[in-house]
Amino acid sequence: MLRHNGLMTHRITAYLVHCFTATGAALAMLALLAAMDQNWSVMALWLAVALVVDAVDGPLARHFEVKTNASTINGALLDLIIDFLTYVVIPALALYASGLLPGWTGWFAVLLIPYASALYFADIRMKTPDASFSGFPGCWNMLVLALLVIRPGEWSTLVLVVLLSVAMFLPLRFVHPIRTVRWRHVTFPIAFVWTSAIGWAAWTDFGPAPVLTVTVAITSLYLMLAGIAQQILPAR
Repeated sequence: MLRHNGLMTHRITAYLVHCFTATGAALAMLALLAAMDQNWSVMALWLAVALVVDAVDGPLARHFEVKTNASTINGALLDLIIDFLTYVVIPALALYASGLLPGWTGWFAVLLIPYASALYFADIRMKTPDASFSGFPGCWNMLVLALLVIRPGEWSTLVLVVLLSVAMFLPLRFVHPIRTVRWRHVTFPIAFVWTSAIGWAAWTDFGPAPVLTVTVAITSLYLMLAGIAQQILPAR
């Protein structure tokens, strides 16, 4: 009887983890509504909360063994569905609606980003043995939030979008800020600085701030290029 109750408790807890993961879809809708209202600070807030849920649900799923105890729901598929909303759809809309890419360039990005990302998200080779990503991992939410701070010109933004779309299918490595072990003692603090800077920018409604602009630019470059640098520099 005690063993049966224990199994039921494990199953209930595992399904609650799936329910926690699914909150990311609701957060995505809140971010989408904010983007439609062109309220970029609120959009950034909901995307940030969704990012926290995405970071926490993986360790929870492994700890409570959801593949065994809640096997009727595919947690990996659920995670990908939510990631496509928060990482791809909403940022693509924001690129156009924010004026970062106006006119035809915005329409081009709105079509290109989800098209390329759909193919990438379905690629079973996206993860590398060291827990990095093979190809740009479609983190368009991070790109858009950084661009809202840096505010480069239209053509610079368009070129960056095209290059990253192509990079999704190239054998280039991009680090995961937490799971990639190599250089993690540097990567994780830089990711924390990046997140804090974006949070402060959102709090100040993405107003002009030279120090924040430089901070976001430098940390973004590191997060974007660290994996490629690891490919070039041999591990000790």
